[in-house]
Amino acid sequence: MYITASSGAADLWDRVFGSQSDPDQWVVFATAAAALAVIVPHNIWRLSRNAITIAHEGGHGIVALLSGRRLDGIRLHSDTSGLTVSRGRPSGLGMILTAAAGYTAPPLLGLGGAALLAAGHITALLWLATALLLALLVMIRNAYGALSVLLTGGLFVLVSWLAGPQVQAAFAYVVVWFLLLGGVRPAFELQSKRRRGGAGDSDADQLSRLTHVPAGMWLFFFHAVSLCSLLGGGRWLLGL
Repeated sequence: MYITASSGAADLWDRVFGSQSDPDQWVVFATAAAALAVIVPHNIWRLSRNAITIAHEGGHGIVALLSGRRLDGIRLHSDTSGLTVSRGRPSGLGMILTAAAGYTAPPLLGLGGAALLAAGHITALLWLATALLLALLVMIRNAYGALSVLLTGGLFVLVSWLAGPQVQAAFAYVVVWFLLLGGVRPAFELQSKRRRGGAGDSDADQLSRLTHVPAGMWLFFFHAVSLCSLLGGGRWLLGL
């Protein structure tokens, strides 16, 4: 029995943390096209943007905890907006990092995912994403948010456990391309809203009040992070 249990644990370890072969190049391009297909059309983006909001608010929440703040909860709304509430000093480095984590979280997660895929750790990426979604679920404080995270996490679990290697690889590449490409659009949307006089309490405006740096500079920072992540992650995914 001990030998069987040890063998099973070793098999599970190899399955999760072992490396898998890279998919064919056409799969990499096809998954990039699939990600663009749910990002570019406005009507589809209104739905798929929920996944970016999950990463955005999750970034706020995780950095708040890591910086020593007390996290009261996260709310995700059907209009793809979200709210993360934390307690602590109203100013200082912890608050700045927390505010800056939202728009930068999706592209940076995509960059990390691209690094894992470039190293052949497809299954590890899927399991890590599932673990992060489970951690986020504990922070959610409204029904729509809980349902969104549960459905997203359930999809990762199904693919991780039931799908074959080729399907897992295609799914992982779609997810990472989506984070890299989809992480670029929100900063441009915020810039457009601010140009029309809206979004007066956006992350960029909060950071401006915290740091006395113009909100436009923080918008430039969001653009720089998302575009650099896309360039770096895209090179890894394409094997350049």
